[in-house]
Amino acid sequence: MTAFDLTGKVALVTGGNGGIGLGMAKGLADAGAAVMVAGRDADKNHRAVEVLGGSAAAIAVDMAEESGCRAAVEAAVRNFGRLDILVNNAGINIRKAPQDYSLAEWHSVLNINLTSLFVCCQAAYPHLRPRGGKIINIGSMMSIFGASFAAPYGASKGGVVQLTKSLATAWGSDNIQVNAVLPGWIDTELTKGARQQVSGLHEKVLARTPSARWGVPEDLAGIAVFLAAPASDFITGTAIPVDGGYSAQG
Repeated sequence: MTAFDLTGKVALVTGGNGGIGLGMAKGLADAGAAVMVAGRDADKNHRAVEVLGGSAAAIAVDMAEESGCRAAVEAAVRNFGRLDILVNNAGINIRKAPQDYSLAEWHSVLNINLTSLFVCCQAAYPHLRPRGGKIINIGSMMSIFGASFAAPYGASKGGVVQLTKSLATAWGSDNIQVNAVLPGWIDTELTKGARQQVSGLHEKVLARTPSARWGVPEDLAGIAVFLAAPASDFITGTAIPVDGGYSAQG
């Protein structure tokens, strides 16, 4: 096996039926991994499996429920006989001024973005421990910066980074590497909504990003393969921006 070869490995990608999740899942599949996609929309799941081809499968589950998180992990093991890589990508955002959120909306964002991630990690741990493995948690630029319209989202993504560090220290002796990826402004269904709701966002992103463009889901494929592969075996507890240089600007 070479440093970036994932042949024989099994990955579970939550929210892997579109956007960043599908971009990462495609990278893992192209590197040789069998991929289980977990998402609520069965039709989107089916289309994702067609895109991934080869050794790919999907399960329709609600990641807002503990039972859904655990079922996704068990489905990967049941279908492919093992689990080596967990990509926690499922997430939502609700954009409002902080004073306008209901407590139910706050809990909804935190539950999907942070609590479900924790549950998936817990469920995956017994399967990763025997051989070691990789966990890739999806944070955000909002793990670093504040945004007036994304208080619960920012809180949840900041929590993802700190949880990543805690899991990395707890499970390092089990040869489980846990890292976070911080996507910048990526062109997905989620950010299309942001551009409609936040005046001038498109122009502000382009002005601040040295690469002078929005990212695309395929831009996340390489970091997914790197953090899932032997090449990153001595890297754990990190949070890596993939943002076209957005966070490098003062």
